[in-house]
Amino acid sequence: MSLENKNKYESLIVEFHILQNSSVACLNRDDVGAPKTAMIGGALRARVSSQCWKRSVRLMFHEIGSGVGLTLASRTKLIGDLVKKECLNQGANEKQAEVCGLKFEQAFIGKEKKKNENKTPEEVGNDDETNNTLMFISPSEIKTIVEAFSKAQFDPDKVLVKERKKQPEEIAKILKKPNFSLDGQDIALFGRMVAKAASMNVEAAASFSHAISTHKVSNELDFFTALDDIKVEKEELGSGHMGTNEFNSATYYRYVCLNLGVLYDNLSGNDDIFKKTVVAFIKSLFIAIPAARQYTMAGVSPWEYAIINLRKGQRLQASFEKPVKSYEEGFLLPSKKALNEYLEKKEKNYGSLFSKIAQFRFEEDCSIDNLISEITKNI
Repeated sequence: MSLENKNKYESLIVEFHILQNSSVACLNRDDVGAPKTAMIGGALRARVSSQCWKRSVRLMFHEIGSGVGLTLASRTKLIGDLVKKECLNQGANEKQAEVCGLKFEQAFIGKEKKKNENKTPEEVGNDDETNNTLMFISPSEIKTIVEAFSKAQFDPDKVLVKERKKQPEEIAKILKKPNFSLDGQDIALFGRMVAKAASMNVEAAASFSHAISTHKVSNELDFFTALDDIKVEKEELGSGHMGTNEFNSATYYRYVCLNLGVLYDNLSGNDDIFKKTVVAFIKSLFIAIPAARQYTMAGVSPWEYAIINLRKGQRLQASFEKPVKSYEEGFLLPSKKALNEYLEKKEKNYGSLFSKIAQFRFEEDCSIDNLISEITKNI
């Protein structure tokens, strides 16, 4: 960005400090199906991973963003199918489209076959030609690479170097710096890492912490039985199936930071798309709930309380290192008190390092629409 077009949002951030209750639920499961936890301040806490809630927000952003004219990217292993479809749109025949899609997919998703020396036939057969990489790519990026294939009569070998390891960077050169104000606003928000082509990396504008309970939590077991609807004569009475599910209940502290300067840069300084993206992001942040076990033990409680700070400087996150106690009044009230006191104390201690421009609160009598309006007026 030139000096004439200097980023007017540089170093400006919006911080969300959210308190959100969850009744009996399992919002985020570990490898054995139990609610995730973390040991903080010597006490076991309920936890929802940053990746889990971020994905829920990203999917909700797709739903809300598409309704206001935003164009969004795809995060998938099936990038070859996207290239194939666009090749057909640009005049390739079925075979040409298939080859172009396969070459593009192999460049980013596939990995080289290992040499078969000193391997048994079984080991050779078990060699996996794909890895678990997901590619985050926008529609215009797909269109740009297919245009390059089209100019080469849909012969990808005329576009890409023969050595597989160098192909991702070759593609990155063709793509240059994408303009995510045209599409891929979710890439501008949530970032992208491409291990095989570092020049395609995009710094995320939004960062999420793990959501943690503000208090000590112990997971519990729900024993259940399922009865067979169709009875067989002379069969003994009893359940057709028995099992257990783990669950917990908690007041969560969620910390989310939106770097407006990074977002504005990622969107190439497009003011209209920037504002639409910010509004859609806040709405998504408010609505999105992790999807785990929502059909067996729904946990969809909304925000109870939030402090939203507009800052120019360092980020400030509460730790809740000391778990709050309920004193027979629940955990929300002592959590609000602890959060307010922590932020006030740290801001007083650190002064200009955490320069606060404006503060907004979401409480029982607050409208989320009014909150969004106030935030956008001040940025």
